[in-house]
Amino acid sequence: MSSLSLAVRDSSTMLRRNLLHARRYPSLTLNLLLTPVMLLLLFVYVFGDVMSAGIGDGKADRSEYLAYVVPGILMLTIGGTTIGSAVSVAMDMTEGIVARFRTMAIHRASVLIGHVVGSVLQCVAGVVLVGAVAVALGFRATDTTVLEWVLAFGLLALVSLALTWIAVGMGLSSPNAEAASNNALPLMILPLLSSAFVPVDAMPGWFRPVAEYQPFTPAIETLRGLLLGSEIGHNGWLAVAWCAGLAVLGHLWSTSLFNREPK
Repeated sequence: MSSLSLAVRDSSTMLRRNLLHARRYPSLTLNLLLTPVMLLLLFVYVFGDVMSAGIGDGKADRSEYLAYVVPGILMLTIGGTTIGSAVSVAMDMTEGIVARFRTMAIHRASVLIGHVVGSVLQCVAGVVLVGAVAVALGFRATDTTVLEWVLAFGLLALVSLALTWIAVGMGLSSPNAEAASNNALPLMILPLLSSAFVPVDAMPGWFRPVAEYQPFTPAIETLRGLLLGSEIGHNGWLAVAWCAGLAVLGHLWSTSLFNREPK
C-alpha cells in the first residue's frame, strides 16, 4: 500500500474509534450542548423583548431578537463542542493509549486526524441540533439562496476545523483532562464577548475592541448576513482569514506537541 493509502486507512480507523467513544459516553457532548440551548431559551424568552427594544427602534419584538441571536448561538455551540475535543485528547495522552499507538505500525498523524475529523462531525451535529431548536422556537432564514446555505454550512465547518485544531493543542499541552477543560474554556467565553447578543456599536467604547478584534465577531456577522440578508462587508474575508490562521497555527502547535518525545 502507498503511504497515502496507509494514512487514509489508519485515519479512518482512528475516526471510528473517536466516534465510538462519543457514542458510548454521550454525557460530555450533551452537557456542552445544553449551555447554548439554555442561553437561547434564556435570551429569547426572558430577555428577548428588552433586548430587541434596546438594539432596535424601541419596539419590543422577541421574534426579531431570535433571528439576531441564533447565528451567535450556533458559533457558541461550536466553541463549546470543541472543549470536548481538548478533554478527549488529554485523556488519551494521560491514560497511555497514545504511548501504545507510538509503538504500533500506524501512520503517526492518524491519531490527531481522527480526533479532528471526529470533532468537526460532532460540531456539525451539534449545530444541526441547536439549529433545530431555534427553528422550533420560530427562527426562519430570510430569502436565503442555495449558494448562501452552502456558504453558511461551509463557514460553520471551517470555524469547527480551526477551533478543533486549537482545542487539540490545548489538550496535548494539558497535564490532565480537568486542566484541558479549563484551558479550552476561552473557546466558549469569547463568543459571549462578541456581537452574538448585542451589536458592537451598542457596546461601551472601552469594550468594543474586545468584541471587534477577535475571530468570533466577523464569523457571526458573516453567518448573520448569509442567513438574514444583512450587510456582510469585510467580515467575510476577516472570518476566512481568522479561520485559516487559527487552523494553521493549531495544526503546527498540535503536531509539534504530539511529535515531541515523551520525557
